[in-house]
Amino acid sequence: MAQKNRLADRGARRPSLIACLHLQPLPGSPKWGYSMESILDRALAEAEAFAAAKVDGMILENTHDVPYLKRPIEAATVAAMARVATEVRRRFDLPLGIQVLAGANLAALDIAASCDLDFIRVEGFAFAHVADEGIIESDAGVLLRRRAHLGVGQIEVWADIKKKHSSHAITGDMSIRETAEGALFYDADGVIVTGGATGLPAAVGDLESIADLNIRKVIGSGIDRENIEVQGRLADVLIVGSSIKDGGDWRGEVDARRVGELVRILDSM
Repeated sequence: MAQKNRLADRGARRPSLIACLHLQPLPGSPKWGYSMESILDRALAEAEAFAAAKVDGMILENTHDVPYLKRPIEAATVAAMARVATEVRRRFDLPLGIQVLAGANLAALDIAASCDLDFIRVEGFAFAHVADEGIIESDAGVLLRRRAHLGVGQIEVWADIKKKHSSHAITGDMSIRETAEGALFYDADGVIVTGGATGLPAAVGDLESIADLNIRKVIGSGIDRENIEVQGRLADVLIVGSSIKDGGDWRGEVDARRVGELVRILDSM
């Protein structure tokens, strides 16, 4: 029997707020601290804070594994993320997604399929770009065939377009709308628009240019209390990480007050 998908339909009264669970350095990464229990405890504490603030969902990311490997990644990382995903899913019935950096989209799908997750965030889905890690080539064909093979069509694929921390000279002759149309043509379930780097907001013009596309429109960086209303009117989903941490720094600890404030602003829209 197919697993359910907990994601809300597009066209809801307000955009969904997805909070990032930025996992501490995992096994195999240079800053790994040799304690899965501390990683798990922190992730669950943050998930509890997010659930108490009534966010609409969460996404797991191996954010602190810098510098990232370019796909494929180590088995130890996959196993660690699956362990955390299993525990978060067991305790919370909110929509839950995963991104495995860098560009490890097949690994993300395998974890999502094994741990009853609802979506994956992917880079290099359609078209290539040059990231910190090197050239990331598109893998939509391989990824969606694997999703079909695993029988997990309910797991949505949200694709970054013109991804942050990357050069897009290779596709410099293509607009962000054309890139989004390419992802839609390749059957992505959502497209993610970001600023140029972590914590930077997406350009309003970029968001407006894809407003009429029949696909989930997701903002993947730079959402804060100052811009959430304006940007929220242009998207179905807002993924937030930096602004809900101490000092607005993605490396800090979750500030429950900041999370609650964003939820209250959205609820008043």
